[in-house]
Amino acid sequence: MAIQKYQDSFSDVMPGSFSSMLDRFFNDSLASRGRVASFSPQIDAYETERGYEIEAALPGMKREDIKVDFHQGRLTIAGERQFRNDQNQRRYHVVESSYGSFSRSFQLPDTVDPSKIEASFEDGVLHITVPKDEHKTMRHQIQVRGSQNSSNPSGQLTDRTGQQATDIPVQAGATQADTTADSPNNA
Repeated sequence: MAIQKYQDSFSDVMPGSFSSMLDRFFNDSLASRGRVASFSPQIDAYETERGYEIEAALPGMKREDIKVDFHQGRLTIAGERQFRNDQNQRRYHVVESSYGSFSRSFQLPDTVDPSKIEASFEDGVLHITVPKDEHKTMRHQIQVRGSQNSSNPSGQLTDRTGQQATDIPVQAGATQADTTADSPNNA
């Protein structure tokens, strides 16, 4: 028979040193103060070529407890994860799960198509697909037209094209016409 180290049932709760006991005391007491309203689901959000994908981890929740809303470019996921003590005979020693109301919002660009947003909930994960609007993301070539009253009606570039720009020193008290007349390009 081998000798085994004795482990009582509270060995995982009791700290190994006084310092770790104080750390755990302060961390647990601070965390337990806001425990009721501290639930905030973990989110993964990423962009694909066709749109944006958002995944929210909502363990223990039902589809009916989740609300997804899109208003003025902002996608909001809201709901409440409730503590269910169905059997009053249970005496909890440790509750590490978070419960309470939550709301997470994401500002999306103007290139999304809100009428095609889809959401599905399976195995505790909410998956939202926000497609991009193809018309808003398509690149368009725009032809530049000139006015007919311009000094160059042919649409040709002026003879100054390709010349290097030069700085013109401005003298105190001189007007724009004076400095333009002194410019080396006007000679």
